[in-house]
Amino acid sequence: MAGALKEKQLVRHVYAALQAASCPLVEGLYLQEADSMKQLLCAPSQHRTDILAWICSSINPNFANSKTIAVRASGPDVLTKEMAVLGQELMLCKADDLDLIRGEASPHRQLRFLEQLLTLVPGCKKAAGNGLDQEMLLNELYAADNLPHFTQMLTPTLDPWPAHIKALCKCTKSSPKPSREEAADVATLLQLTQSTLEQLQSQCEFLSSEAQSPGVFSPSSLRVAACDLQLLMATFSHVFETDLRAFCSRDPPSFSAEADVFQRTHQLLLAFIMELEMLKEVSEGSVSMTEEVKQLQTQPCYRSRGEKCKLPDQLEELSRRIQDFFPCFLPDGLPRPRP
Repeated sequence: MAGALKEKQLVRHVYAALQAASCPLVEGLYLQEADSMKQLLCAPSQHRTDILAWICSSINPNFANSKTIAVRASGPDVLTKEMAVLGQELMLCKADDLDLIRGEASPHRQLRFLEQLLTLVPGCKKAAGNGLDQEMLLNELYAADNLPHFTQMLTPTLDPWPAHIKALCKCTKSSPKPSREEAADVATLLQLTQSTLEQLQSQCEFLSSEAQSPGVFSPSSLRVAACDLQLLMATFSHVFETDLRAFCSRDPPSFSAEADVFQRTHQLLLAFIMELEMLKEVSEGSVSMTEEVKQLQTQPCYRSRGEKCKLPDQLEELSRRIQDFFPCFLPDGLPRPRP
């Protein structure tokens, strides 16, 4: 029963949105019953196709030209596919949801699809500001059961009185003169509460800016917020059903339990770093040795007569002296052959 009531409300809302958008295909119909509105909007017919085509043309002006070409060329099937493609571009349906375009899907799904399309028609959202979902939300907020909570939310109050102070206040109504100790307790509690409230007020920016923006919780602002929330929820629901559900239902990735892979990798990296440091030290030692050899080769020495000579000259002279002392040996140190 509740589902049928909501469906009737949705039918009336979609029909009212078409009237508010000045759709020429619903002018002069004067439908009053929800069943006749449902028959017009959900049953497959040429009239329903024309209404859907008018909505698509209002959203995308270029669709009107492509619609005329498609009807002339290949008939209404191409028009149905083009409307489904437009719905996919708007993230409202899939390109193969042809049953939704033809009117063969469930009435609730068709009405939701038409409702989401009409929110994109220029001027329709503003003209049909009293939407079904926003009205239902406001009706729930202003219901008799929820009205006290809603009033408490808009005008929050603080009751700092403990139970014994409340009992004291009740007693003071009957006794005209309270004791001095009780009065001192009340005064101390009031001062403590006052200081706490001042501290809280300094920390809460919305309390200080309340006088500057008194219309934050106005019904019109709440209506706009409810409309935006409904659009966001509808968009997310469609994206989740079409794109995200398949990813969310997948099993989580499984990682290998072999932790020694990371340990071996760490050890290899340490060995690689050690080899690099050794190569660096070898390179530095080689450079130092080269400099020492160059210095020895270029450093002059002095003979007994005070003449300067270099290391290669000294080596050559030493080699001649050895040959003079040991004439039986060749310069390379090998013995000479005897005659």
